Amino acid sequence: MPDHQNGQRILTINTGSSSLKIGLYQSGAEITRILSGELERLGQTGGHFRIKDAHGVELIDHRDQFPDHSSALNAMLAWLRYNRPDLTFDAVGHRVVHGGMHFNEPQRVTPELIAALKGLVTLAPNHMPQAIEAIESAVHAFPELPQLTCFDTAFHRQMPKVAQMYPLTRSLNDEGVIRYGFHGLSYEYIIQELRKVAPQEAAGRVIIAHMGNGASMAAVRDGIGIDTTMGFTPTGGLMMGTRPGDLDPGVLLYLLADRKMTRAALNDLVNRQAGLLGISGISEDMRDLLERESTDLHAADAIELYCYKAKKFVGAMTAALGGLNTLIFTGGIGENASPVRARICEDLEFLGVELNESRNAAHAGIISSDGSQTIVRVIRTDEDLMIAKSVSRVLGMDSKAKEIKT
Repeated sequence: MPDHQNGQRILTINTGSSSLKIGLYQSGAEITRILSGELERLGQTGGHFRIKDAHGVELIDHRDQFPDHSSALNAMLAWLRYNRPDLTFDAVGHRVVHGGMHFNEPQRVTPELIAALKGLVTLAPNHMPQAIEAIESAVHAFPELPQLTCFDTAFHRQMPKVAQMYPLTRSLNDEGVIRYGFHGLSYEYIIQELRKVAPQEAAGRVIIAHMGNGASMAAVRDGIGIDTTMGFTPTGGLMMGTRPGDLDPGVLLYLLADRKMTRAALNDLVNRQAGLLGISGISEDMRDLLERESTDLHAADAIELYCYKAKKFVGAMTAALGGLNTLIFTGGIGENASPVRARICEDLEFLGVELNESRNAAHAGIISSDGSQTIVRVIRTDEDLMIAKSVSRVLGMDSKAKEIKT
């Protein structure tokens, strides 16, 4: 483990709708992970609490129940204080899903910033409250430390104006009803990694498919995002674990008017009951569905629809790019579900995509065949590392930087 005196330590906090992850990083010439922790199924039964060291060795793995993100974060911090009191840290970085129109760079946490974030809750109601709750808990626990927010929407704010607009009224566009895009920290990390291993590809036409419980794609040219599948909220675009992706707006009007669905019920439908879960009636977890595909028609339907929708968006993103040089899969499904990758790439030979079956089954770094015109890659994403890098950059926490003054 690096000497704490030769660099600063950064705690990262990454809140999901029902999960919380932390990471502890050492800054210096390189940013290195000291440990990571995750709490799953917050506010539900079957909560899971895990912490691993830098080598992936589990330091704690047990089931517990946590009603909210604040209690989960406090449990993580209490474990650190009791079991590893030597692991103090100097700054905190938070992942925030939505930055709205104005937050395009990491921001220092202040009371004014927290108030502004609360004004964005309606844009991502299943993510923002949890992030704000964790930020307020961390500020209460460490009032003396500098804390920064890193926004998932920031990566996409360089998209061309036409890619950000909705064909609604001009006044709504001016008020911020635009396409923001999400998973930006993941996309930023993938592009950085691509620049390391294949700089010529990073300078070309790239589609990144971030496919986890939430899923989106980004069209990237010369390292800059030019379009993406998600829009105003994280509900649109690709079919996801519990979200439908793009819908005819008339469907929502019908549910509200003819079916008398309340706003709360509609929100629950499009964020928690649709997608893979809705079609299968079994699970939002692709692993569960793949296991049951051969014996359950509804599981098979869910997988087929998921891959069909993704394939269509590969075509759309290719059109936005004017061609395709590299297709990258990342996220839990993108990194680990080889049958899903194969089905999405099937019949995309007209785009120069040819998979190598054995490479794909082995989750190799490059899963396309040697003769494939388009390179297809699998790259493991790391949003938390991007948060740590952003904090280090903003606060000047490299090995030659001055000591942080708060």
